Amino acid sequence: MNAFLADLIQEAPILTDGSWGTQIMKKRLKPGESTDSWNLTHPDRIEEVARAYVDAGSRIILTNTFGANRYVLGKFGLAEQVSEINMRGVDISKKAAGSRAYVFASMGPSGKLLVTRDVTEADLKAAFEEQARALSQAGPDAIVVETMMDLAEARIAAEAAVPTGLPVIACLVFDSGKGKDRTMMGNTPEDAVEVLSGVGVDGIGANCGQGIEGFIPICRRMRAATDLPIWMKANAGLPERVDGQIVYRTTPEEYAAYIPELVRSGATFVGGCCGTDEAFIRAMGTALRTL
Repeated sequence: MNAFLADLIQEAPILTDGSWGTQIMKKRLKPGESTDSWNLTHPDRIEEVARAYVDAGSRIILTNTFGANRYVLGKFGLAEQVSEINMRGVDISKKAAGSRAYVFASMGPSGKLLVTRDVTEADLKAAFEEQARALSQAGPDAIVVETMMDLAEARIAAEAAVPTGLPVIACLVFDSGKGKDRTMMGNTPEDAVEVLSGVGVDGIGANCGQGIEGFIPICRRMRAATDLPIWMKANAGLPERVDGQIVYRTTPEEYAAYIPELVRSGATFVGGCCGTDEAFIRAMGTALRTL
Protein backbone atom coordinates (compact mmCIF):
# COMPACT_ATOMS: atom_id res chain seq x y z
CA MET A 1 0.00 0.00 0.00
CA ASN A 2 1.10 3.56 -0.70
CA ALA A 3 2.94 4.98 2.34
CA PHE A 4 0.83 8.16 2.50
CA LEU A 5 -2.41 6.17 2.56
CA ALA A 6 -1.01 3.70 5.08
CA ASP A 7 -0.30 6.59 7.45
CA LEU A 8 -3.64 8.26 6.78
CA ILE A 9 -5.78 5.24 7.58
CA GLN A 10 -4.24 5.02 11.04
CA GLU A 11 -6.76 7.78 11.81
CA ALA A 12 -9.74 5.86 10.36
CA PRO A 13 -12.67 6.16 10.09
CA ILE A 14 -12.11 9.17 7.86
CA LEU A 15 -14.85 11.55 6.79
CA THR A 16 -14.88 12.41 3.09
CA ASP A 17 -17.30 14.72 1.25
CA GLY A 18 -20.75 14.56 -0.31
CA SER A 19 -22.17 14.97 -3.79
CA TRP A 20 -20.63 17.34 -6.29
CA GLY A 21 -23.10 17.01 -9.15
CA THR A 22 -26.11 17.73 -6.94
CA GLN A 23 -24.41 20.78 -5.45
CA ILE A 24 -23.22 22.17 -8.77
CA MET A 25 -26.76 21.93 -10.14
CA LYS A 26 -27.89 24.14 -7.27
CA LYS A 27 -25.40 26.75 -8.50
CA ARG A 28 -27.51 27.32 -11.63
CA LEU A 29 -25.95 24.82 -14.00
CA LYS A 30 -27.80 25.11 -17.30
CA PRO A 31 -29.36 22.08 -19.06
CA GLY A 32 -26.84 20.56 -21.45
CA GLU A 33 -23.89 22.31 -19.79
CA SER A 34 -20.77 20.40 -18.76
CA THR A 35 -20.20 20.44 -15.00
CA ASP A 36 -16.47 19.93 -15.56
CA SER A 37 -16.26 23.00 -17.83
CA TRP A 38 -17.13 25.13 -14.80
CA ASN A 39 -13.53 24.65 -13.63
CA LEU A 40 -12.71 27.18 -16.36
CA THR A 41 -15.87 29.28 -16.59
CA HIS A 42 -17.10 29.39 -12.97
CA PRO A 43 -14.18 28.42 -10.70
CA ASP A 44 -15.60 30.54 -7.88
CA ARG A 45 -18.77 28.42 -7.74
CA ILE A 46 -16.78 25.18 -7.79
CA GLU A 47 -14.61 26.47 -4.97
CA GLU A 48 -17.77 27.26 -2.99
CA VAL A 49 -18.83 23.59 -3.25
CA ALA A 50 -15.40 22.37 -2.14
CA ARG A 51 -15.05 24.89 0.68
CA ALA A 52 -18.50 24.08 2.07
CA TYR A 53 -17.40 20.47 2.57
CA VAL A 54 -14.15 21.48 4.22
CA ASP A 55 -16.01 23.84 6.54
CA ALA A 56 -18.46 21.03 7.38
CA GLY A 57 -15.62 18.76 8.50
CA SER A 58 -14.57 16.73 5.45
CA ARG A 59 -11.01 15.53 5.84
CA ILE A 60 -10.94 14.49 2.17
CA ILE A 61 -12.60 16.34 -0.69
CA LEU A 62 -12.81 15.31 -4.32
CA THR A 63 -12.36 17.40 -7.46
CA ASN A 64 -14.79 18.56 -10.11
CA THR A 65 -13.28 16.20 -12.70
CA PHE A 66 -15.75 13.31 -12.62
CA GLY A 67 -16.51 13.54 -16.36
CA ALA A 68 -13.26 15.14 -17.45
CA ASN A 69 -12.19 12.39 -19.85
CA ARG A 70 -12.13 12.98 -23.59
CA TYR A 71 -15.25 10.89 -24.25
CA VAL A 72 -17.51 12.79 -21.86
CA LEU A 73 -15.95 16.17 -22.62
CA GLY A 74 -16.24 15.39 -26.34
CA LYS A 75 -20.02 15.56 -26.05
CA PHE A 76 -19.60 19.24 -25.24
CA GLY A 77 -16.89 19.96 -27.80
CA LEU A 78 -14.23 20.06 -25.08
CA ALA A 79 -12.17 16.95 -25.86
CA GLU A 80 -9.05 19.02 -26.49
CA GLN A 81 -9.24 20.66 -23.06
CA VAL A 82 -8.80 17.50 -20.99
CA SER A 83 -5.53 18.60 -19.39
CA GLU A 84 -6.62 22.14 -18.63
CA ILE A 85 -9.95 21.12 -17.09
CA ASN A 86 -8.44 18.38 -14.94
CA MET A 87 -5.52 20.43 -13.68
CA ARG A 88 -7.77 23.37 -12.88
CA GLY A 89 -10.14 21.07 -11.01
CA VAL A 90 -7.34 19.91 -8.73
CA ASP A 91 -6.12 23.46 -8.22
CA ILE A 92 -9.58 24.64 -7.14
CA SER A 93 -10.01 21.86 -4.57
CA LYS A 94 -6.48 22.37 -3.23
CA LYS A 95 -7.19 26.06 -2.74
CA ALA A 96 -10.40 25.27 -0.85
CA ALA A 97 -8.76 22.53 1.21
CA GLY A 98 -5.74 24.53 2.31
CA SER A 99 -4.14 22.67 5.20
CA ARG A 100 -7.49 21.41 6.52
CA ALA A 101 -8.23 18.57 4.09
CA TYR A 102 -6.66 16.25 1.53
CA VAL A 103 -7.62 16.33 -2.14
CA PHE A 104 -8.46 13.08 -3.93
CA ALA A 105 -8.97 13.57 -7.68
CA SER A 106 -12.11 12.09 -9.22
CA MET A 107 -12.17 9.91 -12.35
CA GLY A 108 -15.63 8.78 -13.47
CA PRO A 109 -16.87 6.55 -16.28
CA SER A 110 -16.48 7.27 -19.99
CA GLY A 111 -20.12 6.83 -20.91
CA LYS A 112 -19.03 4.14 -23.41
CA LEU A 113 -19.87 0.44 -23.15
CA LEU A 114 -17.19 -2.14 -23.77
CA VAL A 115 -19.78 -4.91 -24.05
CA THR A 116 -21.43 -3.26 -27.06
CA ARG A 117 -18.06 -2.34 -28.57
CA ASP A 118 -18.70 1.38 -28.32
CA VAL A 119 -14.99 1.63 -27.55
CA THR A 120 -11.97 -0.67 -27.48
CA GLU A 121 -10.06 -1.41 -24.29
CA ALA A 122 -6.98 0.20 -25.79
CA ASP A 123 -8.75 3.46 -26.66
CA LEU A 124 -10.48 3.56 -23.29
CA LYS A 125 -7.22 3.07 -21.46
CA ALA A 126 -5.57 5.83 -23.51
CA ALA A 127 -8.37 8.23 -22.51
CA PHE A 128 -8.03 7.39 -18.83
CA GLU A 129 -4.24 7.64 -19.04
CA GLU A 130 -4.61 11.13 -20.50
CA GLN A 131 -6.85 12.17 -17.63
CA ALA A 132 -4.71 10.52 -14.95
CA ARG A 133 -1.55 12.23 -16.22
CA ALA A 134 -3.23 15.64 -16.13
CA LEU A 135 -4.58 15.07 -12.63
CA SER A 136 -1.25 13.87 -11.29
CA GLN A 137 0.57 16.89 -12.72
CA ALA A 138 -1.61 19.16 -10.59
CA GLY A 139 -0.54 17.34 -7.42
CA PRO A 140 -3.58 15.79 -5.69
CA ASP A 141 -3.04 13.49 -2.74
CA ALA A 142 -4.71 10.49 -4.43
CA ILE A 143 -7.02 9.44 -7.25
CA VAL A 144 -10.50 7.95 -6.84
CA VAL A 145 -11.94 5.95 -9.73
CA GLU A 146 -15.65 6.14 -8.96
CA THR A 147 -19.20 5.32 -10.05
CA MET A 148 -18.09 2.50 -12.34
CA MET A 149 -20.90 0.15 -13.42
CA ASP A 150 -18.61 -2.23 -15.30
CA LEU A 151 -15.74 -3.93 -13.51
CA ALA A 152 -13.81 -4.09 -16.79
CA GLU A 153 -13.96 -0.30 -17.14
CA ALA A 154 -12.99 0.16 -13.49
CA ARG A 155 -10.00 -2.10 -14.03
CA ILE A 156 -8.90 -0.17 -17.12
CA ALA A 157 -9.23 3.17 -15.34
CA ALA A 158 -7.30 1.84 -12.35
CA GLU A 159 -4.59 0.47 -14.63
CA ALA A 160 -4.29 3.95 -16.11
CA ALA A 161 -4.11 5.66 -12.71
CA VAL A 162 -1.75 3.35 -10.79
CA PRO A 163 1.37 4.28 -12.84
CA THR A 164 1.06 7.92 -11.67
CA GLY A 165 2.46 6.77 -8.33
CA LEU A 166 -0.46 8.31 -6.45
CA PRO A 167 -2.63 6.18 -4.18
CA VAL A 168 -5.61 4.86 -6.15
CA ILE A 169 -9.01 3.88 -4.76
CA ALA A 170 -11.46 2.22 -7.15
CA CYS A 171 -15.23 2.14 -6.57
CA LEU A 172 -18.17 0.53 -8.31
CA VAL A 173 -21.95 0.98 -8.28
CA PHE A 174 -23.82 -1.98 -6.77
CA ASP A 175 -27.52 -1.51 -7.45
CA SER A 176 -28.57 -4.50 -9.58
CA GLY A 177 -29.72 -8.06 -8.99
CA LYS A 178 -32.27 -9.38 -6.52
CA GLY A 179 -30.23 -8.25 -3.54
CA LYS A 180 -28.99 -4.97 -5.10
CA ASP A 181 -25.50 -6.38 -4.60
CA ARG A 182 -24.25 -6.53 -8.19
CA THR A 183 -23.12 -4.01 -10.76
CA MET A 184 -25.10 -3.42 -13.93
CA MET A 185 -22.80 -5.99 -15.56
CA GLY A 186 -23.40 -8.58 -12.83
CA ASN A 187 -20.14 -8.12 -10.92
CA THR A 188 -20.21 -8.91 -7.18
CA PRO A 189 -18.26 -7.19 -4.38
CA GLU A 190 -15.98 -10.24 -4.27
CA ASP A 191 -15.34 -9.96 -8.02
CA ALA A 192 -14.38 -6.33 -7.54
CA VAL A 193 -11.93 -7.14 -4.78
CA GLU A 194 -10.28 -9.92 -6.76
CA VAL A 195 -9.87 -7.99 -10.01
CA LEU A 196 -8.95 -4.59 -8.62
CA SER A 197 -6.55 -5.97 -6.03
CA GLY A 198 -4.72 -7.61 -8.91
CA VAL A 199 -4.26 -4.23 -10.58
CA GLY A 200 -2.53 -2.84 -7.51
CA VAL A 201 -5.06 -0.32 -6.18
CA ASP A 202 -4.65 0.95 -2.64
CA GLY A 203 -8.32 0.87 -1.73
CA ILE A 204 -11.66 -0.48 -2.93
CA GLY A 205 -15.21 0.64 -2.42
CA ALA A 206 -18.71 1.47 -3.58
CA ASN A 207 -20.56 4.68 -4.29
CA CYS A 208 -23.89 5.85 -5.70
CA GLY A 209 -26.70 3.54 -6.81
CA GLN A 210 -28.73 3.16 -3.63
CA GLY A 211 -29.26 4.34 -0.07
CA ILE A 212 -26.86 3.79 2.78
CA GLU A 213 -28.70 0.82 4.31
CA GLY A 214 -27.81 -1.23 1.22
CA PHE A 215 -24.12 -0.40 1.59
CA ILE A 216 -23.68 -2.20 4.89
CA PRO A 217 -23.83 -5.78 3.52
CA ILE A 218 -21.69 -4.74 0.53
CA CYS A 219 -19.10 -3.25 2.87
CA ARG A 220 -19.16 -6.35 5.07
CA ARG A 221 -18.54 -8.59 2.07
CA MET A 222 -15.67 -6.45 0.81
CA ARG A 223 -14.07 -6.43 4.25
CA ALA A 224 -14.30 -10.21 4.42
CA ALA A 225 -12.47 -10.44 1.07
CA THR A 226 -9.68 -7.88 1.58
CA ASP A 227 -7.52 -6.00 4.08
CA LEU A 228 -7.38 -2.95 1.81
CA PRO A 229 -9.04 0.29 2.95
CA ILE A 230 -12.72 0.47 2.00
CA TRP A 231 -14.40 3.61 0.64
CA MET A 232 -18.18 3.93 1.09
CA LYS A 233 -20.32 6.80 -0.29
CA ALA A 234 -24.05 6.09 -0.61
CA ASN A 235 -26.87 8.15 -2.05
CA ALA A 236 -29.43 9.94 0.13
CA GLY A 237 -31.91 7.22 -0.80
CA LEU A 238 -33.34 6.70 -4.26
CA PRO A 239 -34.22 9.78 -6.35
CA GLU A 240 -37.83 10.74 -6.95
CA ARG A 241 -39.21 13.26 -9.43
CA VAL A 242 -41.50 15.83 -7.81
CA ASP A 243 -42.89 18.73 -9.86
CA GLY A 244 -40.14 18.24 -12.41
CA GLN A 245 -37.39 18.26 -9.79
CA ILE A 246 -35.24 15.37 -8.53
CA VAL A 247 -35.76 14.88 -4.80
CA TYR A 248 -33.93 12.64 -2.30
CA ARG A 249 -36.00 11.82 0.77
CA THR A 250 -33.33 10.65 3.24
CA THR A 251 -32.46 13.33 5.80
CA PRO A 252 -28.93 13.98 7.11
CA GLU A 253 -29.90 12.55 10.50
CA GLU A 254 -31.42 9.39 8.99
CA TYR A 255 -28.32 8.88 6.85
CA ALA A 256 -25.89 9.48 9.70
CA ALA A 257 -27.69 6.97 11.92
CA TYR A 258 -26.24 4.19 9.72
CA ILE A 259 -22.64 5.44 9.92
CA PRO A 260 -21.64 3.57 13.11
CA GLU A 261 -22.83 0.26 11.65
CA LEU A 262 -21.11 1.01 8.34
CA VAL A 263 -17.84 1.59 10.19
CA ARG A 264 -18.31 -1.58 12.22
CA SER A 265 -18.84 -3.40 8.90
CA GLY A 266 -15.35 -2.36 7.82
CA ALA A 267 -15.57 1.07 6.18
CA THR A 268 -12.35 3.10 6.34
CA PHE A 269 -13.65 6.17 4.49
CA VAL A 270 -17.26 7.34 4.75
CA GLY A 271 -19.08 10.12 2.92
CA GLY A 272 -22.03 10.67 0.62
CA CYS A 273 -22.97 10.63 -3.04
CA CYS A 274 -26.06 11.89 -4.90
CA GLY A 275 -28.44 13.96 -2.80
CA THR A 276 -26.00 14.56 0.05
CA ASP A 277 -24.56 17.95 0.95
CA GLU A 278 -22.64 19.68 3.73
CA ALA A 279 -25.49 19.07 6.20
CA PHE A 280 -24.96 15.33 5.71
CA ILE A 281 -21.24 15.76 6.34
CA ARG A 282 -21.86 17.59 9.61
CA ALA A 283 -24.31 14.88 10.71
CA MET A 284 -21.82 12.14 9.80
CA GLY A 285 -19.10 13.95 11.72
CA THR A 286 -21.30 13.98 14.80
CA ALA A 287 -21.99 10.25 14.38
CA LEU A 288 -18.29 9.46 14.00
CA ARG A 289 -17.43 11.36 17.19
CA THR A 290 -19.72 9.02 19.13
CA LEU A 291 -17.72 5.95 18.11
